[in-house]
Amino acid sequence: MSRKTGIVRDMRYLEHGAGYSHPESPERLVAIYAMLDEPDMAGLFLPVPVRPATTDEIAMIHRRSYIAMVADTAGSAFVSLDPDTATTAGSYAAATLAVGGLLNAIDKVLAGELDNAFALVRPPGHHAEADRAMGFCLFNNVAVGAMHAIKRHRLERVLIVDWDLHHGNGTQHAFYEDKRVLYFSTHQYPYYPGTGALEENGSGAGLGYTINVPLRPGADNAHYLDVFRRLLQPVALKFKPELILVSAGFDIYKDDPLGGMGVTPEGFAALTRVLLNIADACCGGRLVMTLEGGYHIHGQAAGVKRVLKEMRDDTRTEVVEPSGPPPSDPLIGRVLEQIRAKWDIGNK
Repeated sequence: MSRKTGIVRDMRYLEHGAGYSHPESPERLVAIYAMLDEPDMAGLFLPVPVRPATTDEIAMIHRRSYIAMVADTAGSAFVSLDPDTATTAGSYAAATLAVGGLLNAIDKVLAGELDNAFALVRPPGHHAEADRAMGFCLFNNVAVGAMHAIKRHRLERVLIVDWDLHHGNGTQHAFYEDKRVLYFSTHQYPYYPGTGALEENGSGAGLGYTINVPLRPGADNAHYLDVFRRLLQPVALKFKPELILVSAGFDIYKDDPLGGMGVTPEGFAALTRVLLNIADACCGGRLVMTLEGGYHIHGQAAGVKRVLKEMRDDTRTEVVEPSGPPPSDPLIGRVLEQIRAKWDIGNK
């Protein structure tokens, strides 16, 4: 029996422009939405209504002065917020809808109306800091989503998994001293934005609740699966999240123009299966993904398609064809040493 998988989809997300020839373009979602309408995908997913997030909701993570500044860009043809990030006339509306769409997806999953969901939204969010835009991101969708789950739904433990090519600096900073959120990030390192070193593990009450896996370029399906199975899975089973949120960046795709990784669509399906297995063991399968990066238009759509089929249980991708010998990456041992005192997991 298939799982009930929800989709956040809205044409207003296309109204956010980022500048001429910018990689974070509306065409990213155009290709994904076209894929959803293909004969083998159409009608399989339950639509999640979209609404603008309120200022109070966004202010769970962002400063009100910053929210007001972004709101002031509405209607302006082009406003540069940082060297990589700009708004156009519809950007503020799209950004509030991106947050609101994800919050609605979380609500429906936690209410049991859906088993899981994927918010196919833009602009992305995980670089956005409390008081500034960064790296194509305006509001930090996944961070607001985690706080929404904690404050509205009274959850005590939320796991955020970030497999985007780039480290989610904004998400890390939002929860660096907060043990209610376990933030686990794999990312190409050193690379933009420069954060996400192995030693960044949280502080205060949150010490040990930030886990960074800084990967060198060239990591492929086997490398990522090894990290997910040997690091993420045992820690997550000890943490026992009540909800899993995923910053799903498809810029680790093997041909992404901004990346140097080697993940294939089949690899994305296998990573999703690891997450579904964790969710089944800990929280009744409650898993919500949100779209982050991904700049190879057709490769991203192919990856999203495999993820969605996995989320519905149309496929069960437990293994992938090896692209080389099994990885013997010393990084995994170094991460284990870094987190063993907190999580007591062995180097197996």
